Amino acid sequence: MSDLRCLILGILDDGWEGLSAAGRARLGASRVVIGARRTLDLVAPHLGGDIELRDMDGALGKTPEWVRAALADQLPVTVLATGDPLCHGIGRFLIDKLGAGKIEVLPAPSTIALACARLNKTWQDAAIRSCHGADAGEWVVGATPGHGLYPIVRAVAEHARVVSFTSPANSPDRIARALLAAGYGDDLRISVAARLCLPDEAIFADLTLTEAAARSFPDPNIVVIDRATASAPCAVFGFEDGDFAQRQPEKGLITKLEARAVSLAKLGLRSDSLVWDIGAGSGSVGLEASRVARLGHVWAIEKNVGDAANARENARRLQATNYTLVEGKGPEGLDAWPDPDAVFIGGSGGELAQLIALCLARLKPAGRLVMNFVTIENLATATAALADAGAAWEVTMLSAARSQPILDMHRLAAQNPVWIVSAQRKIS
Repeated sequence: MSDLRCLILGILDDGWEGLSAAGRARLGASRVVIGARRTLDLVAPHLGGDIELRDMDGALGKTPEWVRAALADQLPVTVLATGDPLCHGIGRFLIDKLGAGKIEVLPAPSTIALACARLNKTWQDAAIRSCHGADAGEWVVGATPGHGLYPIVRAVAEHARVVSFTSPANSPDRIARALLAAGYGDDLRISVAARLCLPDEAIFADLTLTEAAARSFPDPNIVVIDRATASAPCAVFGFEDGDFAQRQPEKGLITKLEARAVSLAKLGLRSDSLVWDIGAGSGSVGLEASRVARLGHVWAIEKNVGDAANARENARRLQATNYTLVEGKGPEGLDAWPDPDAVFIGGSGGELAQLIALCLARLKPAGRLVMNFVTIENLATATAALADAGAAWEVTMLSAARSQPILDMHRLAAQNPVWIVSAQRKIS
């Protein structure tokens, strides 16, 4: 059996001159060289006429077959990749398709490393992202994980420094506008390293988001996003009721802190859970769920216009960029949402039995449905619907009281009792 392997060779925009002696020798010994047209043009003048050049622009899916065919014919084959092929490059794709035993990697410095070197910024603790995907347009509040800028916007919520590959569509100015739309401001700085290793290389350091959003930058480029100041630690959940915008006086739809805490515990959230919040009210449960499921996403629906406005304001305050709110009444529109790991029903709009059946049918295996009720009638409807569906369920009655001052002393003022129903769908 032949031990011939495909070489993935990292190359930068300084082309042939930037390659190591070993890289030049291996490239010159190849019989087939595959790469994007711009990288092929960098090396073509230095290669013999007997070397076959294959342009993979628009033909990435064919590349593994081209490599297999070359190896089968005992032809040394090289695939050109920008920078380090194992950092958001073609390396993973070819290893997955061909197997690690058929691949050898000779990297160049990653453009991430070069950008940080030009800016004198360390990157060992940075989050590395890429927005090379399809153009999804400008970021809008409530954008879902399918948006091309979602990985970057979410990484900024988690990390003090984010370094990202960009694309002509998802450019630094668009990224800056996305962060402004997400509620960030002077707390962030954005730097751009453009056209690295070319004569017209340009560095733009520590711009405000407003400055970056209003200008264009040369392609290709790398973006570095930094927190300008250390932010104060913020709770994951357990916010006071008064922290949320809500209808006044105390007739707004908000799940009180004590019931919220138990309900979130009953939902059994993971860091990457996908969550539905039906009858979101002011958004308190869904928004705290978005902080627990920080690598996941929350889809919420609310029919009352005023409450939906409050939920949007609360999402803005918490910079909840993994939270999508829809104005409407379930179950309409829920078919467009992905299957959830957890569902919270805070309000049903008179469709409780239908909602329970739908949610149980859509829950992922081991997923949980949690509902809050303050009326005996809704509790009875829920338990009957759960029994009809063959679901496993339990009810917790939560009765809490908070201290209130009376003269120079304190008394306990009872809150309305809440029934917290938690259920799992029957697994056949």
